Amino acid sequence: MKEIQLQELIEQIKRDGVEAAEIQAAEILKAAQAQADQMISEAQAQADAILRNARKETEQMTKSGEEAIRQAGRNLLISFRESVVRELQTITKDNVSGVYSSEDFAKLIVRGVEGWVSQPDAGDISVILNSEDLMRLEETLLAEFRDRMLTGVTLSASDHFDGGFRISIQNGSAYYDYTTDAVVDMLSNYLSPRITKLLKEA
Repeated sequence: MKEIQLQELIEQIKRDGVEAAEIQAAEILKAAQAQADQMISEAQAQADAILRNARKETEQMTKSGEEAIRQAGRNLLISFRESVVRELQTITKDNVSGVYSSEDFAKLIVRGVEGWVSQPDAGDISVILNSEDLMRLEETLLAEFRDRMLTGVTLSASDHFDGGFRISIQNGSAYYDYTTDAVVDMLSNYLSPRITKLLKEA
């Protein structure tokens, strides 16, 4: 009888131990599953954050690249326009210098003087040339002034400009600049906006 009770007691202890172990194992498994779920959730959140940052950086790089391309295009267009303007100034200067070094230069000066002599408040007029042009044209100009009865006109030299001429009126109180540089600037300022407009429309 005692042996039966002892056997039952052993069986009961075994059952209780197994149940406790199963409960503990289930709790451990549950905790492990919760921890695994937490780790997966955190890993997913980190992956999502990395992906968002990567997309943001890609968008920023794309925008930066597009802006760099647009800026490069603008710089190229500006450089091209400046090149065209420089070429235009060179061509204009070559043409103006060509006229000023030709036989027509004296006729141009005479026509300019005629325009000023007709002004009632012009007073005495002085035509200023560089020394080289004055030596080359003095006789021709004086003869033209005499033939056209342009009185009160004098010639003088200045080496402050390379080519062209200036007309001084009212005893030097006013100057009208027809030097090479002044005419080139005037023509370039007139032509450059038109060239720029053509480039924009092209």
